[in-house]
Amino acid sequence: MSEVKVEILAESPGVAPVPSSLVARTILVTLPPGSPGAPPHRHPGPIYAYVLKGAITFELEGSPECVIRAGEAFFEPGGDVIHYKGANHLDDEESALVATMICAPGLPVLTVVSQEELEARKHLRA
Repeated sequence: MSEVKVEILAESPGVAPVPSSLVARTILVTLPPGSPGAPPHRHPGPIYAYVLKGAITFELEGSPECVIRAGEAFFEPGGDVIHYKGANHLDDEESALVATMICAPGLPVLTVVSQEELEARKHLRA
């Protein structure tokens, strides 16, 4: 019989306790080959995510675009920070990630940012 293996995939220091008025919502995001993902948007709370398969081209306000590959985890603060890109980096296969978001019950998973706001905040983009 083999032993159970526990591996830390990511750690986010300074995370506060979650008030009982909030929920932890876990979602599965599957992106078809070549998908650009959602337009620029915000999430209602912080997100802890893990790429299950494929690779995701990822960009948050204030950070350079990067590629997050299967087996890698990431943190997104949510709130006021704009999520510019969450696209499938691969043109020939599906990519998928699982994410847990901390937020108030009933809020949408994401809210699209208007073109006017994108223009007003363009100086904050890396």
